[in-house]
Amino acid sequence: MNTKFIGIKDFRQNISDYAKQARTSDARFVIMNRNKPLFELKPFAEDMYLDSFVESVLKAEKDVAAGNYHTENDVMKELGIV
Repeated sequence: MNTKFIGIKDFRQNISDYAKQARTSDARFVIMNRNKPLFELKPFAEDMYLDSFVESVLKAEKDVAAGNYHTENDVMKELGIV
């Protein structure tokens, strides 16, 4: 898997192109902002993770419906950022 580093502005302007490249050429993109990595874009392995990913989403939906979640402000207060 090839890794390419790209800026956030370039990624934002060309997100669909990068997503297509990640799927078709098995590329991984590390999205940077001011020379700091923010996140990565890489394809799921076809036979791996999909079942656990779906299970995670279903569990998260149940947690949200039950009120078991934290807002961004809750997390920031907990970390002492706000």
